[in-house]
Amino acid sequence: MSQKPLTPLLDTISSPADLRQLEDGQLRQLSDELRDELIDSVSTTGGHLGAGLGVVELTVALHHVFNTPYDRLIWDVGHQCYPHKILTNRRDQIRTIRKEGGLSGFTKRAESEYDPFGAGHSSTSISAGLGMAVASQLDNKDRNIVAIIGDGAMSAGMAYEAMNNAGALDARLIVVLNDNDMSIAPPTGAMSAYLARLVSGKTYLSIRETAKQIAEHLPRFIHDKARKTEEYARGFLAGGTLFEELGFYYIGPVDGHNLEHLLPVLRNARDAGVGPILVHAVTRKGKGYQPAEEAQDKFHGVSKFNVVTGAQTKSTPNAPSYTKVFAQALIEEAGNDEKIVAISAAMPGGTGLDLFGAAFPDRVFDVGIAEQHAVTFAAGLACEGYKPFAAIYSTFLQRAFDQVVHDVSIQNLPVRFPIDRAGFVGSDGPTHAGSFDVGFLSNLPNFTVMAAADEAELKHMVATAAAFDEGPISFRYPRGEGVGVELPERGQILNIGQGRIVREGSKIALLSFGTRLQQCLNAAEELDSSGLSTTVADARFAKPLDVELITRLAKEHEVLITIEEGSIGGFGSHVANCLLNNALLDGRLKFRSLFMSDKYVEHATPDKMNRDSGLDSDNIVRTVFSLLGKQPVQIHDIGA
Repeated sequence: MSQKPLTPLLDTISSPADLRQLEDGQLRQLSDELRDELIDSVSTTGGHLGAGLGVVELTVALHHVFNTPYDRLIWDVGHQCYPHKILTNRRDQIRTIRKEGGLSGFTKRAESEYDPFGAGHSSTSISAGLGMAVASQLDNKDRNIVAIIGDGAMSAGMAYEAMNNAGALDARLIVVLNDNDMSIAPPTGAMSAYLARLVSGKTYLSIRETAKQIAEHLPRFIHDKARKTEEYARGFLAGGTLFEELGFYYIGPVDGHNLEHLLPVLRNARDAGVGPILVHAVTRKGKGYQPAEEAQDKFHGVSKFNVVTGAQTKSTPNAPSYTKVFAQALIEEAGNDEKIVAISAAMPGGTGLDLFGAAFPDRVFDVGIAEQHAVTFAAGLACEGYKPFAAIYSTFLQRAFDQVVHDVSIQNLPVRFPIDRAGFVGSDGPTHAGSFDVGFLSNLPNFTVMAAADEAELKHMVATAAAFDEGPISFRYPRGEGVGVELPERGQILNIGQGRIVREGSKIALLSFGTRLQQCLNAAEELDSSGLSTTVADARFAKPLDVELITRLAKEHEVLITIEEGSIGGFGSHVANCLLNNALLDGRLKFRSLFMSDKYVEHATPDKMNRDSGLDSDNIVRTVFSLLGKQPVQIHDIGA
């Protein structure tokens, strides 16, 4: 007799409240359907797949056990939040994820009541959760706060700072460690699952809590002996001594894909009624989809793909990516200078340092999700005569600002900062946009700040940074492929603080900093066709400024416009200050500065984000005509 097909369950779930009506035995089927839905949706949109596949069962279990949204679930980073979004009233929008006007690729407070905290950067969940737990305590609310953090994010110091504080406060907080790299513990079986249930149960916890209170009244030597004996016993049975030292009750490791193991442990943690608890769940990134399980990166970030084969749909690039050009240029320089070393903060592939590491395995250092440490580590290397290149995304360098100031700039140490993902980054939205690096670095004494206009200029800047030993130096470049210029065999060392004229004119001057140069050239073509002879210059440096070049442009042209893919307070602000200090804003010169909109720009294509900020050739032309009073157009110029 053929088995009767199962009635689909996912179609009956519009919110976690519906999920909580299911029996435990139905959750396996729901998890399988949720995994299939996740694979199908990401195959049409692209995005983060592997992390989500690894937490399907965990997501189902959490929403089944906890009363969300009253109870708070905080997903660290957010790469793994797609199953959560499907179960929380957003299934009908999941195929809009990371598209303009669609769902964010991360958790977002404005998007859903089930997203109590916005994410994007890692290792923030425990701190935010602790704040919510304390607020609940102050409000006398019986609310569970659960932070779900990956083993990679747990490598950041902020996570341990938060755990130390939570332990000291004895806060009612549950942290779920999603260990998907098996970096802390091996896969677990029935015995360890039994132990996890045992030590998370009320009987064990109440006995342990009572014993702890009694021990506090014992003589010191007896108290210490008892504590060490218990730590040894728990460490022998289930590990977790480090977390215990931070004041957490450690439970695990438990199989994060086995609902029969997960559900009782989560219920025990929910009902324990004691201070902070850490549940250690071992999962497998890419779980349940063979191409993802077999891929080296476990399908972390993917483009559209064929569900059957796993083959991703990728367009053929017209030019090499800026990241690859940087990596190859650094390899060339390192081949001639054994003092060059490279540092990554958990992004060797994203920054191109995986290529550098293949060439020089002993000269590359991945320090984990620890940008603060990466910068000061680089400073220490610089103290000993090495030439460290700390390759960090613009958005992540923000996390190490104090170290850049205190450990690098004040000491005038020659640390090199290749800044990838400068400017708008498209589908990752405002949390990953490289908006502020020019502003915060160019305001620091001793810094030299560069931006590459194209991939050839990037090679020159790598060579310049390698040769520069007089202090810290940075150079920024965007995500994606270059403009297709011919690359030199090796980069040339630039004269510090000297820009270049790319196109000569007489009436209009466009001064670009970074990769808006091509838009300036396009605008110049249109302006010339309207009888407005236009000069285009590439500043190259925001600090030190090319005062001679700026003075010439100001004196020889009627209009001067600066363009940059960065926030207010950056290159344009420094140029304006230069013009004022040198009495060049005398009423004759018409000056405007074009920069990113003074707001967080939601995800769309980078071209659309730049257009909306007025950083395209059309708006440059409109701005020129407006300044000349030649055409009554509405200006999309945040500097006007």
